[in-house]
Amino acid sequence: MVAADLRELAGCEQVFARVKERFGRCDILVNNAGRTRAGNFLDLPDDAFLDGFALKYFGAVRLTRLFWPLLKAAQGHVVNIVGGAARSPEPEFTIGSSVNAALANFSKGLSKLGMRDGVNVNVIHPGNTATERQEELLAQRAAATGKTVEELRAAALAKSGVRRVGRVEDIAALALFLCSEEARQIQGTAIAVDGGATVGYY
Repeated sequence: MVAADLRELAGCEQVFARVKERFGRCDILVNNAGRTRAGNFLDLPDDAFLDGFALKYFGAVRLTRLFWPLLKAAQGHVVNIVGGAARSPEPEFTIGSSVNAALANFSKGLSKLGMRDGVNVNVIHPGNTATERQEELLAQRAAATGKTVEELRAAALAKSGVRRVGRVEDIAALALFLCSEEARQIQGTAIAVDGGATVGYY
């Protein structure tokens, strides 16, 4: 286990150095760090936008760049866990929507390099999933809208029409498949695991 601040290049380099020293190879890279803030757009300071891009977007870009030679050597896989907000932006999540869209676009471009180098690059867009992170976002949205967390949770389920909130296992199952040999022909694809909730403009 390596504890590092992925918002900084030095933190990403620390992770890379530990993996290279201990294993000497990398078959799979899953970029899943993110903590963008929700809230009223007019109340969100510059620092919140910069921090959102620093961790989720630049963290993924830097780690991928560092690990790419090892991934190429192993003919490996990159899976970027992005988020449904990239497909269906909302006014109380302007930071997350922007960061997610940027990371999805980066992933699509990177997949073209992956085609040449033999590295599969794909995106998973989780929808409403039962995690501590989801509870944190609901609390931030509640503060921005003046509604309770339970009101927002019920409204989100009613609006989406999904049968249940997603589980972490739903995301993990797809990630495992995308990193298998059976998924070698899946390249540059973004797959939503959201029960059909997001509109999906792309």
